[in-house]
Amino acid sequence: MTSVLAGFAVIAIIIAAGWLLGRLEVLGEQPEKQLSLLVFYLLTPALLLHALATTDVTVLFSSRLWVSAGSALAIAAVYYVIVRVFWRRRMGDATIGALASSYVNSSNLGIPIAVFVLHDTSYVAPLLLFQILVFSTIALTMLDIAEARERTGPKLPLWRTVATPLLNPIVVGALIGLAISLTRWHPPDWVMSPVKLLGDASVPMALIVFGLSLGGVRVLQKGEAPRRDIALATVLKMIAMPVLAWAMARFLFGQSGHALFAQTVTAALPTAQNVLVYGLRYNRGVILARDSGLITTVLSIPAIMLIAFLLT
Repeated sequence: MTSVLAGFAVIAIIIAAGWLLGRLEVLGEQPEKQLSLLVFYLLTPALLLHALATTDVTVLFSSRLWVSAGSALAIAAVYYVIVRVFWRRRMGDATIGALASSYVNSSNLGIPIAVFVLHDTSYVAPLLLFQILVFSTIALTMLDIAEARERTGPKLPLWRTVATPLLNPIVVGALIGLAISLTRWHPPDWVMSPVKLLGDASVPMALIVFGLSLGGVRVLQKGEAPRRDIALATVLKMIAMPVLAWAMARFLFGQSGHALFAQTVTAALPTAQNVLVYGLRYNRGVILARDSGLITTVLSIPAIMLIAFLLT
């Protein structure tokens, strides 16, 4: 349990540093918007490019991938259908909410937990790569289409729909990294070293942006926060997704012991701060992403401890 708390402590300290900067207005008023663009357009693409370029992508095609991908997509679909069909939310807001309910913090929290708790990063790698290559591509394409529709009307040209994901810097970075990995090309150090340095700044900067966004605001503030949407995203993320991942791993793939425990813990990780970055970039579901990220991060501590008690 100590290692779990240590992983959360690292994240809490960086978020607190961002919050303090915001309260003191060291970076001026509302700097999170500009910093989120830095994360979106430069740091995260660099992180994904380097991560994929230096990873064996064959780890994607394992039972760990299908459990992680299947549970995430199923939960996202449930959220999207509920808020889009029954609650009549806009496409962009529904997409951010779907991410908040299913997009796992697989890097800045998942990797430390994989190292200190699971003792095996291969449990996180398939989820990380899936979110980079598939989940982010689908979500960002939907956000780009929603944004374009608001500018040009509901009838978006076919060429724009096809080209949309190729114009997104995060998707471009992931595709370049995947191409390098598949071709087994080794770029020179003078190329990859600056890419790695920029990528290393992505996670702490995203956490700082998250902390900045908390300055001067109250979580679940009446009249401002979409409480029903946040509650739905939180319940799906912290209860439904771990249970679904456990059931898939146990009954579809016959996992047991440490493998079953690791798969369930991975699904119980909180909402990634990248969801807030996407919300700020597209000006959709910002409060939903912020509050869901904070609440699920707090709840993930007892959730992972409960899973450890039940499955170990």
